[in-house]
Amino acid sequence: MARKPGSSPSAIKNRAAKTAAAMAPAGAAASVAAPAAPKKRTTPVQFFREVRAEARKITWTSRKETWITSVMVFIMVVLASLFFMAVDGGLGLAINQLLKLATSG
Repeated sequence: MARKPGSSPSAIKNRAAKTAAAMAPAGAAASVAAPAAPKKRTTPVQFFREVRAEARKITWTSRKETWITSVMVFIMVVLASLFFMAVDGGLGLAINQLLKLATSG
């Protein structure tokens, strides 16, 4: 199976470092880096180029991964519904027994 572009360990580390730098608080970034120059306005053409570049980075799940995930979700829904059905039945039975005990006494 072919590797997806950008999935090498070094590429992942580079992306993680860029993300960490972008998400760092303003005070932490200022102490590490020199003050940034004022940003100039982006033209609409440059904006759409950047949007296309970011859109190319998107990796979609394969049909097989989507199928497996869907089956797992279905199984978990069935298990959860069985669990809650059993809990509801048990609580209903307990309340009925308490009410019978209260009315018979």
